Amino acid sequence: MDWLEALILGLLQGLTEFLPVSSSGHLELGKAILGVDATEGLAFTVVVHGATVLSTIVVFRKDLLKLFKGLLCFKWNEETKYIAKILVSMIPVGIIGVFFKDFIKSFFSGDNVALVGSMLIVTALLLFFTFIFKHKERKISFLDSIIIGIAQAIAVLPGISRSGSTIATGLLLGNKRELIAKFSFLMVILPILGENFLDIFSGEFTNKQGIGITALIIGFVAAFISGLLACKWMIKIVKKGKLIYFAIYCFIIGAIAIIYGLTGV
Repeated sequence: MDWLEALILGLLQGLTEFLPVSSSGHLELGKAILGVDATEGLAFTVVVHGATVLSTIVVFRKDLLKLFKGLLCFKWNEETKYIAKILVSMIPVGIIGVFFKDFIKSFFSGDNVALVGSMLIVTALLLFFTFIFKHKERKISFLDSIIIGIAQAIAVLPGISRSGSTIATGLLLGNKRELIAKFSFLMVILPILGENFLDIFSGEFTNKQGIGITALIIGFVAAFISGLLACKWMIKIVKKGKLIYFAIYCFIIGAIAIIYGLTGV
C-alpha cells in the first residue's frame, strides 16, 4: 500500500464511519478497486478505525467528561444510567466478537463485492423506513439499548452501515433524533478500542504484512480529520431528518457493486 492509497482509504473511512453508508463496505470496495492486499488491508482497517474513535472522543469530549464525573459520584444518577445503557448495547457485538470473530473476518477476504452491494441495499432500506415512519420524541430505554446493540452487531457485515443501522433502529423505536445520534456514536467507542487491542496483542501488526509506517500514519491522520468533519455533519443531518438521501446513495452504489461483483464490468 503506497501513501496515495492510504490517503484515499483513510479519507474514505473517516467520512463513511459516521455517514450512514457503511465504512467497512466502502473500504472493501476501495480495496477491491485499488487492488490492496486483503491481509495488508486488515491491519490498515484497524488503524483507521482507531482514528475515527479518536475523532468521536474529540467531538463528544464534553459529554464524555460529564459522564465520567457522574460515574465518580458512585450514585445511580442520569450519567450512570446512560453508561449502563451503553454497556448493555455492547453485549450483542461483544458476543459476535468473542465467538464469531474468525467467521466475520472471512467476509473481508477481498472477493466479496457483490455481498457488499447486497448489504448496502439493506442499509438503504433501513434508512428509507425512517423516512416513511412517523417519529416520536422519547428517551432511550434499556430495552431500546439492547435492540440498538443487536443492530450494531449485525452491522459487522461489510455493507451494512453501523451508524445507519443503529440510528435507523433508534428512530424506528421512537427515540429522539439528537439522542439517538449521540448514543450511536458513543456506543461504538469501547467495542472498536477493544477490537484494536485484541488485534494488536494477537499479532495483527507484523512485518510480514509489508505495510509501511508512513502509509499507516497518513491513513490515520486522513481518517481522523475527515472523521471530525463527518461526525459533526452527521449530527446535523439526523436532527434535520435528511437520511433519505443516503438511502438513495446506498441503493445506487449497492446496485453498481452487485453488477460489478457478478460480471466484473
